[in-house]
Amino acid sequence: MRTGEIVFNTSMTGYQEILTDPSYKGQIVTMTYPLIGNYGVNAEDAESTGPQVEGFIVRECCRYPSNWRATHSLEEYLIEHDIVGIEGVDTRAVTLHIRSAGAMKCIISSEDAELSWLKEKLDSAPGIVGVDLVKAVTCAESYRWQDPRIPPMREGVMPDVSAMGKRPLKVVAYDYGIKYNILRILAALGCDVSVVPASTTASQVLKMGPDGIFLSNGPGDPAGVPYVVEEVRKLIGVKPIFGICLGHQILGLALGGTTYKLKFGHRGANQPVKDLRHGNILITAQNHGFCVDLESLSGEVEPTFINLNDDTSEGFRHRRYPAYSVQFHPEDSPGPHDATYLFGDFVREMRGGRGESGA
Repeated sequence: MRTGEIVFNTSMTGYQEILTDPSYKGQIVTMTYPLIGNYGVNAEDAESTGPQVEGFIVRECCRYPSNWRATHSLEEYLIEHDIVGIEGVDTRAVTLHIRSAGAMKCIISSEDAELSWLKEKLDSAPGIVGVDLVKAVTCAESYRWQDPRIPPMREGVMPDVSAMGKRPLKVVAYDYGIKYNILRILAALGCDVSVVPASTTASQVLKMGPDGIFLSNGPGDPAGVPYVVEEVRKLIGVKPIFGICLGHQILGLALGGTTYKLKFGHRGANQPVKDLRHGNILITAQNHGFCVDLESLSGEVEPTFINLNDDTSEGFRHRRYPAYSVQFHPEDSPGPHDATYLFGDFVREMRGGRGESGA
């Protein structure tokens, strides 16, 4: 038996990356695309140490995957990691219900079918509002990222920030539920990345001598981690800061803003976002249920991206300090790579902030 907040994802591929994204901790994911599992599962495509979802709902689960990289079927993978999954569900009808009624608590059980018992268990489930889910997914201790694998991107997608003749930039990445591909991209761009637990203080981070600080994605309500917000507040204006997803929301709170819960959130690989500075449109991957209220931020914060489906905030930057963030996932793989250039911007910000021209 598992409980969690039921949400839907509109991606057609990437189910393993979705399963292993720590941002889904506390949630039961429904896939709108009807056939899931047709290319199997393999160790290289995981975004963390294993599946993080509370449950997985599909219309049809493919038991005979066809892909030379596959080592397990989806069903075998879920069983191995003790993740409850169900199929034969009209997932599009479920999605329409969530869109109408909003994200809600859900229970899946193979132990008992008694509705009164299930309702009692569901009523006692904690939900995610105000809950600290980060502590369940953050690393136990600091470590240095050492994965030499280059992100699977087509030629020309990776930002051009050649590090020829330059010492590696030192990045300290807060782990609120960080995805591996974020670390791979930073490393591929010449960064020496150290990952630290969410509870790490600002003074501990600065003692590591970083050139920049990264605020990662993660699960749940940003208001549930006030200890994180307080430490990030101390770092603003000291070192360049780049945040993604939960890191974006935490930066917003640290700058004095507020967040609110979306009715059913944004989850999928096809969300249109407008870059307000350059006017171009990006197709982005997203996974969030909370949003920063831009009106709660001061005039020193400039909006940079907006969601074209509902006009919600997708990014901002501070006008004076090198601190900026986005709500969507520029590192997504598999998925659109339209916003990968943001990692290059972070590298340039760190080099410029150090007053470097190359040394």
